[in-house]
Amino acid sequence: MKLDEYQMRAEDTSIYPNEYAIVYPALGLAGEAGEVADKVKKIIRDGKPELFYKDDIAKELGDVLWYVAILARDLGYSLEEVAQRNLDKLEDRKNRDMLQGSGDNR
Repeated sequence: MKLDEYQMRAEDTSIYPNEYAIVYPALGLAGEAGEVADKVKKIIRDGKPELFYKDDIAKELGDVLWYVAILARDLGYSLEEVAQRNLDKLEDRKNRDMLQGSGDNR
């Protein structure tokens, strides 16, 4: 499946008031990313890497992807545009030997 197809299909399940465009999916994204981190954290806490529930984490990643797709839509971007812009940025940083470090404008 192409990213833009996913985004269009995700839109069919996007239900929130228009006045919360951008805000609703941004908050949802933060929450779902936190759920991913929480599942990984518990592996560390319990000291049992065999409890690595990759299927559970994959489900949470799906929720993250949904919110990313809807947030991109609310901002006026296709998911493929967002992905391409990210790859272009990273390629530029790689070419300038700036992959490491911090800050958006490296």
